[in-house]
Amino acid sequence: MCPVLGHLDGRFESADAEAEHRIAVLYQEFGGPLLRHVRKSTGNDLQWAEDVVQETLVRAWRNSARLQWEPSLIWAWLLTVARRIVIDGRRRKSVRPQEVEPPEVDMMSVPDGSERALSAMVVADALRSLSEEHRQVIEHTYLRDRTISEAAEILGIPPGTVKSRLYYGIRALRELLRDKGVAG
Repeated sequence: MCPVLGHLDGRFESADAEAEHRIAVLYQEFGGPLLRHVRKSTGNDLQWAEDVVQETLVRAWRNSARLQWEPSLIWAWLLTVARRIVIDGRRRKSVRPQEVEPPEVDMMSVPDGSERALSAMVVADALRSLSEEHRQVIEHTYLRDRTISEAAEILGIPPGTVKSRLYYGIRALRELLRDKGVAG
């Protein structure tokens, strides 16, 4: 028999003072071992483990009139209740979206389109630096989304010439952008 709980044998009386005394004794006797046990089940989460121990003792206080105060039975009851509380907590966490802290307003970036506008200006400037033939095929194929055949028909040149001009025009454009420090 447990020396601390030994004098608390038998059925428990409903007086609040007696119940509080028993729970205080219960916490002194089993609080530490229960916390160590529960920390293992909570993945070593101390705060959650402390909450589980507290809830377990609250349930012991609520059910104190029905508990058998023999130490081995109390310990088994505490472990069972704590285990169920941990399982319930895991279930709650699995169905609830993960909580995140909202970002600080100073750290939030607001898309304003300036980056895209600046890039468009740099590309337009680089396109003006290309030869007329290269600029025309890039404009018709990339900017106006036409096929090689459509661009060839509009420009009045063979599709092979469009392909060749497109290849060398893109290559020249890439070089110009690299020189301006835009492309890698």
